[in-house]
This record gives sequence, structure tokens and C-alpha cells, in this order.
Amino acid sequence: MSATGAIPLRVTYIGHATLLLEIGGVRVLTDPNFEPRLGGILPRVSAPGIALSELPALDAVLLTHGHADHLSFATLDALPRAVPIHAPPSIARWLGRRQKRDVRGMVPGDCVMIGSVELRVAAARHAGARYVVDWWRGAANMYLLDSGEHSCFFAGDTALTPYTHTLVEERLRSRGRRLDVALLPIGHAPWWKPGFRRNHLTPEDALALFERLDARVLVPYHWGTFRHLTAGPFDAIDRLRARLDGYDRRADVRILAPGEAFEQPAGARAMV
Repeated sequence: MSATGAIPLRVTYIGHATLLLEIGGVRVLTDPNFEPRLGGILPRVSAPGIALSELPALDAVLLTHGHADHLSFATLDALPRAVPIHAPPSIARWLGRRQKRDVRGMVPGDCVMIGSVELRVAAARHAGARYVVDWWRGAANMYLLDSGEHSCFFAGDTALTPYTHTLVEERLRSRGRRLDVALLPIGHAPWWKPGFRRNHLTPEDALALFERLDARVLVPYHWGTFRHLTAGPFDAIDRLRARLDGYDRRADVRILAPGEAFEQPAGARAMV
């Protein structure tokens, strides 16, 4: 909190799609995964930026979809059971039966309050079924958090579509406001996976979405955490860094190492 009592927006990168968002006096954790191996197989290459045992008190957890890199049962088991979880309805029902905890299903268009922060939902373009054949769990959400003073868009996993920016367009830009922080995933796949972009953002797609969202700041995630079968953990961020050479908004792209944070001071909404 600032000396005037106003509350800044703070984003801490923990790893992969796990970020700690502090906005409007509430703390929200996204897609928490603190496991040493992805799916018990693929090794983690960097420790979580905040240890699981050192997390501050949380007001909510946001889950975007059911893939193992975004939905870790072991991590959820380790979190305080009183913390509510917001997730697509099929995931909420699954977790509610499996973990017997407060899991709230949210569909595109839904809105709930987390303290003084408004949470709104849009649909991501992503095939989110955990085991491929469980198509009924395939929904994927994106979230917009708005405290009135600050706003933050968390895309989970998504492809770039003509509608990916619509939630921000309708809720902020049409009302004369500007998105403060766009949290966007970046991925990379070899040439022989041409279908990758149907479900994911490449670094180039992330920059295109950043511009459509007209956010003040882009924080990329989904990199530097796990080794994958078809891409190294730093392939995507290396490609993004190369793309930033000559990019006119390079200073607005904040690449955070695990444990690093970006802070938007209170009152920044009035900035151009």
C-alpha cells in the first residue's frame, strides 16, 4: 500500500501459468502448479518464484482449464481448503466431487465479486480436456479482474481469434478506460506442428493480442518452467525477445523471471 493509502496493482510471476495477482486489496492465484515434474514426467527447470509454503493468504484461485500444467491436484490439495476456486463448470463439478471444497463454476458472461474486485469471464479458444477423450471437460476460461482503480486480464491458454479481446473492449475500452496489465501465454512449437496456433498464442500472436487489448503493460508467461516433448522451456521467450528488437512498445513488455514482480502504482489509470 502506498503512503497515501491507495492500493497498487502487483503481479508476481511464480512459474508457467501460476501468477500471484494483488489487486484492489485482494490476492488471487492463477492456475497453481508447484509440482517438481509436469504430469510426474517432465522435469521442472526452475523453482517456483514463491515457495508454496510461503504464499500469502489468498482470497481466490482461478483455474482456466483442465490440462495438467494448469490444474495440479497436488497443489490444490496443499492450498487452504477455505480458499474458493473459480473454474469452468465441468472442472468445478469434478473438483467438487474429488476434493470436497468450495469450487465455483463460471461460464462466459458470468460476473462475481472477490472483495471489492469484479471478476468477469470470457471463453478461450483452447481444447482444454485433460485426457483428450474427456471432451465434456474441454471448456477453457479467460478472466478480467477490475477493481475500478486497476484492471488485469488473464488469458489462461488461448489462440488468437477475432474475439479474444472482446471482453476488455466491452468492459473497459467502450467506457473510456484502458486495461492496465495483459497477462498472456506464449508458446513455441516446431514446424511439424502446424495446428499449434489453433489452441495457443505464439510470441507474435501474443504481441498482436496485446495491441488489440491496448493494455499498458504485457507480462508474458507459460515459459521457463517445464521441459516439453516438442519445445525447450526457453524457446518461446527467446523468440519473443528476438521479436522485441525494433518493436515500438518494447518498454511496455515486462519479462519477469520466477519470483520477480511488476507493480502498477495507484493512480496510474489516469496515465496516457
